[in-house]
Amino acid sequence: MDLVERVSSPPDAEKLAAANDRIDKEIAEYAGASSIQIDEATNKRLRNLIDRRVLVVMIVTYFMQALDKGTISFVSIMGFNQDTGLQGQQFNWLTTCIYLAILIFEYPTNLLIQRVPIAKYLSFNIICWGIVLACHAACANFTSLVAVRTLLGVFECCCQPIFVVLSAMWYKRSEQAETVTYWYMMNGGQQIVGGLFAYCFSLIGPGPIKSWQALFLTYGIITVIWGFFVFFWMPDSPMRAKCFTEEDKRLMVERVRENQTSLQNKKFRREQAIEALRDPQTWGYCLISVCTTLPTSGLGAFKAIIIQGFNFTQLQTQLLAMVLGFYIIIILFSTVWLVRKTGHNLVIMGLFVVPSFAGTIVQMTVINTNGATRIGLLVSYYITLSFWSAQTLALSMISRNVAGQTKKAVVVAANFVSWATAASIGPQVFLSYDAPRYFIAFSTHLGCYSLLVLVIVLLRTHLKRENKKKDAVGPFYPALTTAFDDLTDRENRNFRYIY
Repeated sequence: MDLVERVSSPPDAEKLAAANDRIDKEIAEYAGASSIQIDEATNKRLRNLIDRRVLVVMIVTYFMQALDKGTISFVSIMGFNQDTGLQGQQFNWLTTCIYLAILIFEYPTNLLIQRVPIAKYLSFNIICWGIVLACHAACANFTSLVAVRTLLGVFECCCQPIFVVLSAMWYKRSEQAETVTYWYMMNGGQQIVGGLFAYCFSLIGPGPIKSWQALFLTYGIITVIWGFFVFFWMPDSPMRAKCFTEEDKRLMVERVRENQTSLQNKKFRREQAIEALRDPQTWGYCLISVCTTLPTSGLGAFKAIIIQGFNFTQLQTQLLAMVLGFYIIIILFSTVWLVRKTGHNLVIMGLFVVPSFAGTIVQMTVINTNGATRIGLLVSYYITLSFWSAQTLALSMISRNVAGQTKKAVVVAANFVSWATAASIGPQVFLSYDAPRYFIAFSTHLGCYSLLVLVIVLLRTHLKRENKKKDAVGPFYPALTTAFDDLTDRENRNFRYIY
């Protein structure tokens, strides 16, 4: 009853804002001067409300984005290359140009995310990339394909940064690893559904619309419809959520106070941007992104070609790509379970890199001579993708370890610029004259995994040392009273890093 009484009486927003002008005005209307203890039953009810409005949107949207981007791999064995006259490395560039567009537009879109209604901005971009995806069906040559693929990158580049921000805005720090995992594992979901749908579309016989054109048209139309749904369904923030009661909105703000990473702040703080660029953990996350994305982008774009290179039929190739999707989901579920059990993020990250070494070495050394080696090579290709664990955990660590809205925007932008750079390079190391073994590509991947292990060790050492420094100084403010003050993780002496 005490909880209801304290929450039902809103704090004096003007006094709170006057006491600390660093607090966002919208947050000041709902955040109390001190923390409120929320009982477990209420917390569970609030999370269920949030999941229905936010998590579902993130999961479905990320699934559709992964499906849209992954379509290029499936159509590569549906006559797409021949119908559009692609030659040599031109197919590789259809993946690379997406990431070059992301590389250019990532920082501007992150600045916009900090300032505009986030759900409306997301829905606008979903609708636009759905239209562009449908336009793929009208392309007949390399030039037109590069144009639509580049536009696809422009509109899709907001997706992951927005989800990192949403995960920190709506979910408690202890919930963010699994929240990020739930939407990120849709990369595996699209492998499953994408392979099944691609096979169904490949059954379309000769006619005015080819199978790959029907695939692009269908996905594009569905994406546009989903974009309009997101516009009306998902709230921009707990403070602006008209779908929740005023009492629940205050409680939703209070439940994330313990994160100490604030909720939102539209003011750009130059000192936070400088701190982000000087913080070693920023570059640690960037290197993790490079070391995991460079192999991912190449293996993703060429998965159908690689699997078909093991002498499987087109039908078998599409169906075996579905198995890869199940494996990725198992890896990501295992990751979040182990992190929850042990509390060790970077150690778990490092352990999941080991199978990637083994799988890559098998790809490079075993020659496909019979049925047994064909199955062995296929399994080794699957386990190579175990490093996806590192991608997921690194994203969740950014949302949990970086405080200060401007600093977080810069770190997220730097991370996804690194991601786009690596993703644009990834397909280029799969050289057509190196097929079907791709020794150059897999050697490059081994170098990435080695650097990844080194970065994990150094980042863990750095974060442990930073926590020890904070412990030695001691807290400066009473616990959680500065949680919404838009302080960075370094400025807030009460903040402790997870590793």
